[in-house]
Order: sequence, then structure tokens, then C-alpha cells
Amino acid sequence: MMKRSEKQKGKEHEVQNRQLRLIIGGVVAALILVTLAGYLFFNPFVAKSGNMVAVYYTGSLDNGTVVESNLHTTPFIFTIGKEETIPYGLGDAVIGMKQNETRTVVLPPERAFGNNDPGLVQVVNRSSLPADTDLVSGQDYQIRRKPDNAVAHVRILDVTPDTVTWDANSPLAGQNLTLELTLVQIVK
Repeated sequence: MMKRSEKQKGKEHEVQNRQLRLIIGGVVAALILVTLAGYLFFNPFVAKSGNMVAVYYTGSLDNGTVVESNLHTTPFIFTIGKEETIPYGLGDAVIGMKQNETRTVVLPPERAFGNNDPGLVQVVNRSSLPADTDLVSGQDYQIRRKPDNAVAHVRILDVTPDTVTWDANSPLAGQNLTLELTLVQIVK
């Protein structure tokens, strides 16, 4: 009877050791996950919302035409998350980047120059325009809107003796924008 009891004690001890190893393994795995999550969310070396950053960027169309670049000037500085001052969603594009990292992002029309809105093509009576305005089809003009006194940029599509048809869409509306970004600095 004694031998059996010793065997039973040995098996119980082995089961306890196995359970202890599983608990220790689980604790180690949890610590690794917490450390990794902390590194990803609180890493001081990557750009995140609220950081002030400086970037160089080049924006181009699908056909390769460069529409805007600051490569040979000063970096564009902004705070990630304050989107009112940032063109083209640059804030989202730089999140997670490290200093001196370069990234290419393709923005669809709705995040770049907007989709082409047929409602922005309007036919206007010439009598509502200043009499001395010489409008030429195909030309771009600035007009001052009467309701809000804002300046709008329009392209003249058609001119008749009585009407003018213009398009207030951006000339780049409906096009993708490819941004090549280099994060120059993260300011804490």
C-alpha cells in the first residue's frame, strides 16, 4: 500500500509541476503581449495622433503628373489629428511612420480632390455677371459668390449670348492621388 501512495504522490507532484509550468507560460505570454502592445501604442519613435510632425511629400496622378511637391522647399509641419490644416489626409498616412521613413500611399478621389459632382456644373444667365466680363470657353476664372462672398474657381465650358456654363469642380476631381511621403521629424 505504501508504494502505491508514493506513486500517487509522484503523479500528483508531476501534475502540479505541469500546471505550474502552464501558469508560468501564460504569465510570460501575457507579459510579452502587454510589452508588445505598449511598444506599438506608446512607442516614442513612431508618429501617432497628437504628434507634431514634419514631412516632405510629392503628390502625383495615376499618369505620373506631379501636382504638388515640397521636396525642394521646407517640410510641411502639422499636428496629426488636426485635419483642418492638412491636405489630402496626410495625418492618417503618416501614423506609424518612423523618422526618415518613406511611404507611398494612393488616395482615392474622395480623399484627394473629390469626386466629379455634376451639381457643380451650372448654367448662369449672363445678365447676372458683370457686363465687362470677357468669358472664353476653356478658360479658368475666379468668381465671387453672392450668397457668402467667397471666391470660387470655375472653368468655362460654354458661352452663348445669353448664358454661361461653368464647372466648379476641381480640374483634378475624380482622380486618384499618389503621395510619396518622407517623415523628417517627430516633435514631441
